[in-house]
Amino acid sequence: MPAETLPSYVAGSFQTTFHQRWAELKNPHTRALAWLLDAPDLLDVMAPRWQGKIAQLPSHAGDDALDWLLQLDAAPQALEAFLGVHRLTRLGRYAENLLAWYFRHLGVLVAHGVQVRAGKEETIGEFDFLLQRDGALVHWEFATKFYLLYSDDPALAGLQQTDYFIGPNLSDTLGKKIRKILDRQLLLGSHPAAQPFLPQPLSAAQALMKGWLFYRRGEAPALLQAGVSPQHCRGWWCTAGELAAHVGEAVAIIPRIAWMAPVRLSGEQGLSVDAVRQVLLQEFARDSMPVMVAGLRRHGDEWLESERGFVVPDQWPQNAGQRLSVGMP
Repeated sequence: MPAETLPSYVAGSFQTTFHQRWAELKNPHTRALAWLLDAPDLLDVMAPRWQGKIAQLPSHAGDDALDWLLQLDAAPQALEAFLGVHRLTRLGRYAENLLAWYFRHLGVLVAHGVQVRAGKEETIGEFDFLLQRDGALVHWEFATKFYLLYSDDPALAGLQQTDYFIGPNLSDTLGKKIRKILDRQLLLGSHPAAQPFLPQPLSAAQALMKGWLFYRRGEAPALLQAGVSPQHCRGWWCTAGELAAHVGEAVAIIPRIAWMAPVRLSGEQGLSVDAVRQVLLQEFARDSMPVMVAGLRRHGDEWLESERGFVVPDQWPQNAGQRLSVGMP
């Protein structure tokens, strides 16, 4: 699989920039929203292979929202009530609701999470967002995804490059997700059952994708012809035994709901590598799901994320290779 040289943007530099830019934001939800507005896109909007179907927020979205985000951070009660976060809240739904709050603030949100049904039983699909843009109605699908690059293997020849990026739970790949969105979900607006939900004909249907991609230490990203944005947010992945080589004096386990923005933690939340490794080994004895961790640096009486990665069970790479070799559906 061809690969290109790492660009000047390297793992960890996004965190530094984010902490500097959003230093005044304390609330985790406003920080997550700032990440959605400011983070590089996961896919290259200019890549010919996407045929103009990739959406992007304005490059100045974060700048324009700065004062609003600061006000929201100072009084987040309405946002928190709207989000309704609880223990079982899915990350994807959480991210959608944050973006819905932003679109409502802009006055462009027509509808969010509109389920299209044929009769009472059959669900055809769901519009993530219907937006008014320059007087026209557009359909945006939205996804926030996290994938690990499985090492190149000649036995996997024939897979598209995006299929080498596999989800931590092994259930999908970046390529599979893109195909589902572009080949199926963006066609929802043309379905007869969808027409009653559209106040006017759609002028466009596009996909907005944010997220993080994770690589083995020293591994060059497989970006050539993959359609992935060279500026995407990135981290590393390793086994529990390799963790000490990846992080510094303190580490924290990142709960799934906090996977988006670089974390900002109180002083007592930073743990030693040995302590985290023991927690991970106990977790892996019960569950084979990789765990996201953050390497931390001290900032006054707080910890700020300096880098992040997935720690995987020892058998995860073998299981990932097996899933890919049989052609993940």
